[in-house]
Order: sequence, then C-alpha cells, then structure tokens
Amino acid sequence: MTAQITLVLGGASSGKSAYAERLVTASGRRRIYLATAQAFDQEMEAKIAAHRSQRGPDWRTIDAPHDLAAALAALPEGHAVLLDCATMWLSNRLLAEADIETEIEPLLDALSRCASPVVIVSNEVGLCVVPDTPLARRFRDLQGMLNRRIAERSSRVIAVMAGLPLALKGSLPEEGTW
Repeated sequence: MTAQITLVLGGASSGKSAYAERLVTASGRRRIYLATAQAFDQEMEAKIAAHRSQRGPDWRTIDAPHDLAAALAALPEGHAVLLDCATMWLSNRLLAEADIETEIEPLLDALSRCASPVVIVSNEVGLCVVPDTPLARRFRDLQGMLNRRIAERSSRVIAVMAGLPLALKGSLPEEGTW
C-alpha cells in the first residue's frame, strides 16, 4: 500500500500548521496528530497546551518526538494523520546526536507504507540569512535535504505564505475536500 503524502511547507508563523489542520479535518476521517515538539520550558508547555486545546477533542494526539518511523508503522487504517512537524523531529534528533542520514530512509519508508494519508508540516529554512554557527548551518542543510526527500515521495507539496497556500506539486484541494 502506498500512502497519500502531502507536504505543507512554510516559514515560521506562516499559517502552515493551520492550513494542514484544515486539510486533515476536511478529509472527514478520524484524525491523528503526530506531535514532535517537546516542552523543555514553560513557554513551550503553554504553546503545546494551547495547540491541543485549539484542535479540540476530536483529535487523537500521539507524542513522537524521536521515533517517527515506529509511530507511523503503528497507525491504524482509516484515519487522516497530521505530522507536525518534520522540523522539530529533525531538531530533536540532531540535538540527540543521532546519525540523521541513516534515520531518514526508515522514516521515508514508514511514510510510504502508512495505512492512512499523511499531511506533513515542515519549515522552509533556506530562505533566511546564512546561519552563523556550524550547528545551525548543518541544521539548515539537513532540513533542506529532508524537505526534498519528503517532497519526492509526496503526491502534493503546498507552500504556505501569509496564510495563503500555493501548490508546488500536484494541485490544491478544492475547499472542503481532501
């Protein structure tokens, strides 16, 4: 089985997560939110709580800050999945000093085999200034590579800027449809 994969890219606070949530909600399926964020401080705890509250009780949240491949493999059929976000997962793995290059292929394979359609949110970080530290430059380069690899396997890639979606691959779904 090949899953339907939609990649939603954008900058910080561009509206990409809200757009992705609308896509998943429009599917009419039961909704699963794969959360990759970790709360290391009170500000992040509050942000995560606000997002959960905003989504409402119709979403099942699965925390998967590190092992996304296993979380995707364990998902049931018949749902619509929102993975928010690939950037946070990459940050988590990079800070854990993981071998990112060896972890990406299992993640991509799990996405391709997922029993439910998946909408993936990811940051586009290549449009900003050149980072000033080696770690930040490595992160930027890995994020660009991860986005390209996910886009290759996606049937649809959508960029969101100022809350407005733009189809980069495939077409935008009609309002109210998946």
